[in-house]
Amino acid sequence: MESSIRAGNQKNMTDYEDATSFLGEWGRFQQQIFFLVCLTTVHNGLAALSVVFLADTPLHRCAIPAHLNLSAAWANSSAPLEALGDALVPSRCSRYRLRDVLEFSERGLLPGVDVNLSVVPTEGCLDGWEYDRSSYISTIVTEWDLVCDDSWKTPLTSSLYFSGVLTGSFLSGQLSDRYGRKIVLFVFMGVQTVFTLIQVFSPSWTVFCALYFIVGMGQVSNYVAAFVLGAEILSPRVRTVFSTSGVCMFFGLGYMLLPLAAYFVRDWRMLLLCLALPGFLYIPFWWFIPESPRWLLSQGRLDEAVAIVRAAAKMNKTEPPAVIFSPLLKKAHNICDLLRSWNIRWVSVTLWLVWNTVAIAYFGLSLNTANLHGNKYFNCFLSALVEMPAYFLSWVLFRWWSRRLSLCSTFLLGGSLLLLIQLLPADLVSLPIALEMTGKFAVTTAYAIVYAYSAELYPTVLRNTAVGACSMAARIGSIIAPFFIYLRSYSVSLPYILMGSLTVGSGLLSLLLPESFGMPLPDTISHMQRFPGHSNLNFRFGRFFCRRLQIQIPFI
Repeated sequence: MESSIRAGNQKNMTDYEDATSFLGEWGRFQQQIFFLVCLTTVHNGLAALSVVFLADTPLHRCAIPAHLNLSAAWANSSAPLEALGDALVPSRCSRYRLRDVLEFSERGLLPGVDVNLSVVPTEGCLDGWEYDRSSYISTIVTEWDLVCDDSWKTPLTSSLYFSGVLTGSFLSGQLSDRYGRKIVLFVFMGVQTVFTLIQVFSPSWTVFCALYFIVGMGQVSNYVAAFVLGAEILSPRVRTVFSTSGVCMFFGLGYMLLPLAAYFVRDWRMLLLCLALPGFLYIPFWWFIPESPRWLLSQGRLDEAVAIVRAAAKMNKTEPPAVIFSPLLKKAHNICDLLRSWNIRWVSVTLWLVWNTVAIAYFGLSLNTANLHGNKYFNCFLSALVEMPAYFLSWVLFRWWSRRLSLCSTFLLGGSLLLLIQLLPADLVSLPIALEMTGKFAVTTAYAIVYAYSAELYPTVLRNTAVGACSMAARIGSIIAPFFIYLRSYSVSLPYILMGSLTVGSGLLSLLLPESFGMPLPDTISHMQRFPGHSNLNFRFGRFFCRRLQIQIPFI
């Protein structure tokens, strides 16, 4: 009796889309969900990469106390010259010993004429630094002197933010599958907004990083919840547009607004304030975005799911049937279920590796925009702009082509272009930027595809937890990404070689994933697509361990 009821439950969950087909594909209800949920991601795009401007390091040199009244010649020559790219600039972390410089200046001697500068001793920046103020009024670097011996704190700031994103990915997925998509979406939008506002008043770098960690938790949690909520409510054809172009393009729109805001607001505290305030505009959305009926069914909350679907039918001016869903049994799931069986375990591990790599490449290239030749605001805008056609391409590929081949081809293209950059002559400027932006285009397309692909592979009962776990794996990559860029101080080519190699490798790895093109969205673990060759892997591992243990089994 129990097995027949459970079988009936699985059938009802599988037939969810058939049961709600009377709503139509693109009625007023679907339009409202599509645009409101997508709009929530604009704030994510606006704030996700704000560290590019908040923690940018302007040109700087050792400060010389004004009361010393050095001659103009010695004030300009007080620091030894060092190479910065192809140019020689005053050292950023040392100066000639000040007491010697002061003595030479008082005697009227000229640097390089009367005094051989190569024999003058040097010392550190004992009186602080002078910063170039042409691009910024202030950043956290100029506020707390995160340069020279403390320069490691700049990439660490980004890594701590992404550590918060990692923590949020772990918590929000399970909270969303336990308490609902809607409540997690709005709670963590509030967390992101409120703690960004508090961050404006940070008295020290340590406090700033602690608050930034919490902001990162809110940032990813509301994005993943919004993504899964829309994917579960919308019909298959609209879901494809939503999962690839929809949320991603609205995120990209917010990303494009970031350099515009940073261009007009050059003080880091005021910039943070501008990034925080739009979050309050989402409060009215609570009354217009419903909970996912699919999730409610998975929790056995039949009456609430029926009420939402009937309200949707009224909005779309369609007549619902007398009985929409049958009662379902509730079974609790948690993150451990992602590793419980061989099939879901191989799918999860493969996706985690792929997500980790795509995050390294995406965030590495995004954070590197401040290091490119030319105007940093324009470069950041260009980096955001190339994402828009990438999201459109992801929809085209997702709509008409194999998931595995789409993901593999975009990975291979992006990785190949990154590897090609380091082979170009150093005197070329525009071509490396063009290749890097094209590589960013390919990597962004892969990122959009892997988000939607992962949501298709996992069942409703675990979807938010699973996407959250994949996002956790990606956060490991985003935590590492700032230090990939930090490797430029040793070799400009090294970050491209590492990111390109990892991206090509992950492209090949993605071919192991099951194909979900044209398949129904799974609602239970038993409905998941099979990992190709997983049975063969079980057989090989079984044969290996039996041989090691010298167990004689006839069919092995």
